[in-house]
Amino acid sequence: MTRYLIAGANGQLGHDLRRALEGRDVTALGRADLDITDAEAVRRAVAGHDAVINAAAYTRVDDAETYEDEAYAVNAQGAENLARAAAENGAKYVLVSTDYVFRGDATSPYAEDAPRDPISAYGRTKAAGEELSLAAHPEGTYVVRTAWLYGKDGNNFARTMAKLAATRPEIQVVTDQVGQPTYTADLAALIVALLDGDAPAGVYHGTNSGIASWHEFAQEVFRLTGHDPARVGETDSASFVRPAPRPAYSVLGHGAWAEAGIPEPRDWREALADAAAAGVLEVADA
Repeated sequence: MTRYLIAGANGQLGHDLRRALEGRDVTALGRADLDITDAEAVRRAVAGHDAVINAAAYTRVDDAETYEDEAYAVNAQGAENLARAAAENGAKYVLVSTDYVFRGDATSPYAEDAPRDPISAYGRTKAAGEELSLAAHPEGTYVVRTAWLYGKDGNNFARTMAKLAATRPEIQVVTDQVGQPTYTADLAALIVALLDGDAPAGVYHGTNSGIASWHEFAQEVFRLTGHDPARVGETDSASFVRPAPRPAYSVLGHGAWAEAGIPEPRDWREALADAAAAGVLEVADA
């Protein structure tokens, strides 16, 4: 029987990974249970497991501009620690990565083999994590890049928009950043499909299909929660200056799934509709 280890099991994706693996032999470790920057602790935790999923990360994108060393310790060195331990145990290793490894100035979807070219400290640390993991365990590492995540657990853009729809007459959302809203339940299912199948190691893009601006994403949340999408006004990124630059174009291609014999991820609108039906966008005490 396959034994799975999830690092970062208490995060937004971690919760859906636990649900996707329900009924299997799973060790679910949160940050308090496993410090992935501690190589020896990682070796002890990984021992005896056949599949390791790294959903742990330093995700404070703006803080990383000031504390890049801290972000690097988790996103790069921690990722490498897990990759090395997985290699020692002959285990498959999934590293959850990000669209931030790209510059974000493309005009067509980034292929899995597109050159990394991050523009932020967070992006640099995640790119380093990919490189170190693939070097440490080339035959067993699956880098799964994702973006614009939302789900049932934790704070995210979709849930925030649902709350604002219920409490504010109108809001302003940027139109000049585009990407792929991605349901964590779908991403978890894709990761399990990778581990269950005979897919080759390498890089995969774990985003829902299609393309949307943040503005279009917000409008769809308003519509699905019974509110008028016209209440979502338009603005641009210049109105929301933050310490870390954001990729303007975060659309990822999905060619590797077909090569692995796994269906391409479904359209983001279909996924968001299912998430709404599952209560993901429900607002308490609105």
